[in-house]
Amino acid sequence: MHLQIKQANIGYDKTLISNANAFLNLGDVCLLIGNNGVGKTTLIKSILHQNPLLDGEISINNKNVKNLSVKEIAENIAIVFSKAVIPQNYTVEDLISLGKYIYYPFYFELKKEDREEVSNIIEELDLVEYKNTPLKNLSDGNLQKAFIGRALTQNSPIIILDEPTTHLDEKNKIIILKTLRKLAKEQNKLILFSSHDWRLAKEFADKIWYIKNQELFSGIVEDVLLDHNELTNASLFQVNENFVAPSIISPEIQKEMLYSLLQKNFQKDLSLFQFKYNNTFWEISYKNEMHKCESFEEIINLISKLY
Repeated sequence: MHLQIKQANIGYDKTLISNANAFLNLGDVCLLIGNNGVGKTTLIKSILHQNPLLDGEISINNKNVKNLSVKEIAENIAIVFSKAVIPQNYTVEDLISLGKYIYYPFYFELKKEDREEVSNIIEELDLVEYKNTPLKNLSDGNLQKAFIGRALTQNSPIIILDEPTTHLDEKNKIIILKTLRKLAKEQNKLILFSSHDWRLAKEFADKIWYIKNQELFSGIVEDVLLDHNELTNASLFQVNENFVAPSIISPEIQKEMLYSLLQKNFQKDLSLFQFKYNNTFWEISYKNEMHKCESFEEIINLISKLY
């Protein structure tokens, strides 16, 4: 195992994660998930030894991180935080080239092979048209991709990303995650990234680290998801205290849409209604009568008429 957490208590003045045990190997892609404030970023900072453990041990390649120098940690781990300082007057190419800094003196000129690597990463991240664009002129999404590019050029065996897809649209989110998975498998990198979206795990991750109730649950994606129902059940927000939901039989996405629609429009007890989705239309049962609606607008009009 390349990254190991052993009986670690993680936190600051108080423990956020207690008696954590987990490990990852080179080639693994791991998604770190949990609600706000549970300690995801604190865990990342503990791996970097920016936040000392309250107890226990974190090791990289069998070496305790507290015994590694800052340079040794940088050689082992490339990091992208969700909030990064933007270097003034730097272009995309300048920022991505900075990933080579740890291999050169402060003032340096990239070798030919390094420049080629930077160009390849710029192309892979779909940033070619922004190559010479000042960072201050980039969208949040492209700026995030540029910081990720810097981490890739660092060529460290471990890449850790704190909320890397927060500012990205679906297209760019997929570009980033496919690139990270490709790196893990083709170049034997260990990738650890945090997110609020557990659905990313099914498509891109091998392992999950899930923080809940001061515990760190870890394992194969499918095992952890099935052990925690709250990760797979669609959440239907109760924002209207006077609303009583009807029975809804449908796929989850249609169920979420209908629930939201009814809750927004009716502060009533709708428990006598039953909705069933039948491919292209809704079957609605109310007081032994059956109705058919082909759109949500028709549903609103029907309920307003009946109730």
